[in-house]
Amino acid sequence: MGLDFTAIDFETANGFRGSPCAVGLTKVRGGQVVEEASWLMRPPRNHDHFDHHNVRIHGIRALDVAGLPRFGELFPEIGAFIGDDILAAHNAAFDLGVIRSGLEVSGLPGPAYDYVCTVMLSRRCYSLVSNSLPFAAEEAGVPLVNHHDAAEDARACAGILIDIASRNGANSIAELYLSLGLSLPHQQAFDPATDPLSKSSLTAIAGAGLSGGSGGALVQGFRSGWPEEGANPLPNADAEQDHPLYGQTVVFTGQLAMGRPQAKVLSAELGARPESRVTARTTVLVVGDGFVASDLRSGRLTGKARRVLELHDRGQLIEVLSEGEFLQMVGGYPAVASA
Repeated sequence: MGLDFTAIDFETANGFRGSPCAVGLTKVRGGQVVEEASWLMRPPRNHDHFDHHNVRIHGIRALDVAGLPRFGELFPEIGAFIGDDILAAHNAAFDLGVIRSGLEVSGLPGPAYDYVCTVMLSRRCYSLVSNSLPFAAEEAGVPLVNHHDAAEDARACAGILIDIASRNGANSIAELYLSLGLSLPHQQAFDPATDPLSKSSLTAIAGAGLSGGSGGALVQGFRSGWPEEGANPLPNADAEQDHPLYGQTVVFTGQLAMGRPQAKVLSAELGARPESRVTARTTVLVVGDGFVASDLRSGRLTGKARRVLELHDRGQLIEVLSEGEFLQMVGGYPAVASA
């Protein structure tokens, strides 16, 4: 068996991860890219609101997908391209969640997948101040010009996995995971007609009902004023251990679109330990105020972010995330309490 897999990347219309509007796929055989595919699509009905925050990131508007098939209609083609391959994604919890939630709210069953998260592998195999896709792709020697173009992002993800396998002398995904002492993650098959819906889908369905079916209740308004830190809840010991936030010590800085207390609760539910200042225990810093990975080089940073760079230069492994990357990890904006 060679280094065979399919890399996948989704872009979503709004804060609900089950609102895909674009997908890119890159098929790898024997460590070489052999085929690529990409689609624009309408998100599932009642979850097809395009939020300004998402449009600003990927540039896809409702007009661009008007009249195109919805995700549920396209998934047979997407699934046929993937076949029985192992899926690779940069922050796989998000992209596998897109498949699950997108199919759940479309009333469709989904197949089982073994999958690889290149964020997790980047953390383990590289030493980067940010494991966001542009930084990891640069480390892997993969050109990434148009970040958030689904096809380019999938291609970059594939290149990162090929590079990490090469650095570890692995000729297959199984060999790579064996060499790292890891178990390959697995998403079970599901059928929304018989299986419980995921928490993300349940929240989105409730939000869509509150907003009259537009999905707009998932969008949170920007909060002004000095951020309130709030309490630091204990991590959920029963959270999934293969989630990229599990076991991390997380600090928040800058102005977030959600309140810091809410962000801390979300991270703790996934097994992270939220704290209020950067210390020797910190492993992840989430930066608001529209932060993107390139800001690490331009110097547009908060005091906490500068402290992280100092500690990173001294050998402390701390990862810097934008709020957008954090929201992908936690499944999007939580629904508001009322319409």
